Amino acid sequence: MSKVDNWLLPDGIDEVLPEQARLIESSRRILLDLYNTWGYDLVIPPMVEFTESLLSDFGKDLDLMTFRLTDQISGRMMGIRADITPQAARIDAHSLNRQGPNRLCYAGTVLQTKPRGPLESRTPISVGVELFGEAGVSADIEVLELFLKTLEVSGVDAVHLDLGHVDILRGLLTDSNLSGEQEAELFSLLQSKASAELDAWIISNISDSKLANWLKSLPTLAGGIEVLDEAKQCLSGAPQQVVDALGQLEKIIDSLANQGVTIYLDLGDIPGFNYHTGVVFAAYKQGYGKALGNGGRYDNIGQVFGRARTATGFAFDLKSLVANGQSDQPAKGGIFVPECADAQCREQIISLRQQGERVVQGFAGQVVDFQEMNCDRQLIKKSGQYLIETIS
Repeated sequence: MSKVDNWLLPDGIDEVLPEQARLIESSRRILLDLYNTWGYDLVIPPMVEFTESLLSDFGKDLDLMTFRLTDQISGRMMGIRADITPQAARIDAHSLNRQGPNRLCYAGTVLQTKPRGPLESRTPISVGVELFGEAGVSADIEVLELFLKTLEVSGVDAVHLDLGHVDILRGLLTDSNLSGEQEAELFSLLQSKASAELDAWIISNISDSKLANWLKSLPTLAGGIEVLDEAKQCLSGAPQQVVDALGQLEKIIDSLANQGVTIYLDLGDIPGFNYHTGVVFAAYKQGYGKALGNGGRYDNIGQVFGRARTATGFAFDLKSLVANGQSDQPAKGGIFVPECADAQCREQIISLRQQGERVVQGFAGQVVDFQEMNCDRQLIKKSGQYLIETIS
């Protein structure tokens, strides 16, 4: 790299400049305060951990997203976090070891080896919550309500909430005796909604005609909340695990009836099938091509730390959230103070800063650019008194 372009950043690595940084930091504070009012305690996990802790139970996808480095003290392999959820699980299972439900929240930058989608950042600021130790659907409802509240206070409107449940497919496959490779093939076909290929695969791999019909129906079970009634008919006679999953979705939909959100069900689209264990969800906004945030249930996440715990939660990329919200907090201009040496001027500066004002002190011979300094007022001395005057 030449000296001419040594200021360039790597692909997918971005910086946040003052105006956007102000909005992001303001949003971070608002959201963490919101989570606190719901009883969620803030944790700040480290940027790096040993890989066996950082990648526990989160599958190949997270493994491939994680940068690695060798610890020069222990010689062990460490990873730079690509997701904060495993760290929150470790804190719950080992560091805190609380007996009852444990609510945690976080906000921090993660680093990923590659962007999750075209033109996406490899350094998103992840903000979210995790609720450990409660298996009931009431925990999923609480997390979903807080998920929607996050979007509301961020000024994101016209939200579409996608809902699914991994136990529908898992329940259908309970007695199928499919290998791990076959399950992966089936999952891939369901995700791509390749009907012809799915039918051909089912003919080749599924001998049970009832199971074959259930699996063929999954890609069609997508749409509004009326899909739930259709699913009960199409999946009639399915294992109890499937029945329970549909019942949980019904309770969740009923609880969100007054939230003013458009709900979309897709019972064949199951993101995170490898580690999610219950309801899964994501939020979308028209005109934005990816999920603003997502979450779901992932029970037994702490098992690798010696303490299996039920868990549910969600995460947003704070940068994307702010970019798609409508901030009603315009930047407040500062007060410019020309260079001054008298005690009265210094007292005025101290007093204004104590009141929360932005005060920019000038220097001798400085070329003043009020716009560059983000100042819309100045402190001037008239008749022996210091006054604040608006800059025209």
